[in-house]
Amino acid sequence: MASMMQPQIILLKEGTDTSQGKAQLVSNINACMAVADVVRTTLGPRGMDKLIHDEKGNTTISNDGATIMKLLDIIHPAAKILVDIAKSQDSEVGDGTSTVVLLAGEFLKEAKPFIEEGVHPQNLIRSYRTASNMAIEKVKELAVSIEGKSLEEKKSLLAKCAATTLSSKLIGGEKEFFAPMVVDAVLAIGNDDRLNMIGIKKVPGGNMRDSFLVNGVAFKKTFSYAGFEQQPKKFVDPKILLLNIELELKSEKENAEIRLSDPAQYQSIVDAEWNIIYDKLDKCVKSGAKVVLSRLAIGDLATQYFADRDIFCAGRVAEEDLQRVAAATGGTVQTTVNNVIDEVLGSCELFEEKQVGNERFNIFSGCPSGKTATIVLRGGADQFIEESERSLHDAIMIVRRALKNSTVVPGGGAIDMEISRFLRHHARTIQGKSQLFINSYAKALEIIPRQLCDNAGFDATDVLNKLRQKHALPSGEGAPYGVDINTGGIADAFANFVWEPAVVKINAINAATEAACLILSVDETVKNPKSESAQGDAAASAMGGRGRGGGRGRGMRRR
Repeated sequence: MASMMQPQIILLKEGTDTSQGKAQLVSNINACMAVADVVRTTLGPRGMDKLIHDEKGNTTISNDGATIMKLLDIIHPAAKILVDIAKSQDSEVGDGTSTVVLLAGEFLKEAKPFIEEGVHPQNLIRSYRTASNMAIEKVKELAVSIEGKSLEEKKSLLAKCAATTLSSKLIGGEKEFFAPMVVDAVLAIGNDDRLNMIGIKKVPGGNMRDSFLVNGVAFKKTFSYAGFEQQPKKFVDPKILLLNIELELKSEKENAEIRLSDPAQYQSIVDAEWNIIYDKLDKCVKSGAKVVLSRLAIGDLATQYFADRDIFCAGRVAEEDLQRVAAATGGTVQTTVNNVIDEVLGSCELFEEKQVGNERFNIFSGCPSGKTATIVLRGGADQFIEESERSLHDAIMIVRRALKNSTVVPGGGAIDMEISRFLRHHARTIQGKSQLFINSYAKALEIIPRQLCDNAGFDATDVLNKLRQKHALPSGEGAPYGVDINTGGIADAFANFVWEPAVVKINAINAATEAACLILSVDETVKNPKSESAQGDAAASAMGGRGRGGGRGRGMRRR
């Protein structure tokens, strides 16, 4: 009786929301499954696109998992973990972002019945980690190296990898056109790891096939003053001077105060200003450069001065473009025009100003240092070109990865089916509950081929049964068989050149397992009322999250 009279001990501040135990775990799993459902339909060559409209009125059409996750504005704390793994997959390997979210969602879905039946999450986590390590080892074992091939062979193999990535994108219909272009762009920058050395310039209008690759630098014509039309628009083997100074006639800008005792002295000050600018321009001309680029403004006096001497100039060139010109032509950006020596000047085989659609482009081609390339993208609507750029970014990342880690695995769900078969077989050899857990992990891996079939409108059960039967062959010849998107049957993914770098699969399995284990290890959520902002109500309701939709006041909100 005395114990019942004890006052309640209050540890946390009033208004603190705590949710704990099995119900909280199941609620987190439901939220993550809801996120996976959003990107589920975007997987594969027949995946659908999402149109996302934000509060600023911007419209984005995309089927790139990372882009969708970024724009979804998810507020459920557990579901945010899936956003993070999509971002990490995107920055590490560039592709497989939908795959990683889908796998994590499926691992949790398979774990849910065990949690509801009272299995301790740590047992599940241990088994999942074991299965993940075995799966990664199996991927490495099945990977085929493309090292030691001739350049032509390597190019064609890399183009196959790029085509596999592009096939699931909006520009998949033109993958034969874009894949070699991507490979050439990546090979052009050599071992340089800076991705911004491949520029992508977007010009609305024209056809997708009007897109072209410049083996050098291309950038949009900058703002010009009167006189620029008199400048030559084409040079062969020009010397290029890169500056970071203003070539403009400016009155003293430091608010200097000059007291004059005689009006005649004023003229000498004006003359001094003119002499300074003419001195600078003379030095530019004497350097022998035929193309002068500056990050800062080149005024009307300088423009006309250069035009009279058959020199091309462009001011206010973007920092990124100037750095790429420097890398390509072998020039160095100067902060003064004094003592300009030949070593700091760049050179290229051909410079020309060219009309592309509505825009004029300055194009430097045949650059000696290589190290950079520019893809000029054409197409209809702005959203379409934006999505084309994202698609090419994924393909460029994949080709770079395949070049660095030169092992590939069959795509089309083949590798997933093979790992699934391997893990099922292994599960039968162990005793205890972990047999069930590893089996459920193996089943979750089948989501990739299943979803590829669903998105293409095929009977997933029928195709998966064929795949299981093929992969179960004792000779191991069924290992490269995956879903054939064109016929609705199964086909040898290696023979059909549906390849992806092994690193994509390894990273996806690793990240998805880590995310699933992290979510399974959380059994309590504490929400501090002090951290509530103007959006407090929405964020608070997310804690009890049942998954999808701001409409029901819980879980994930999409804008």
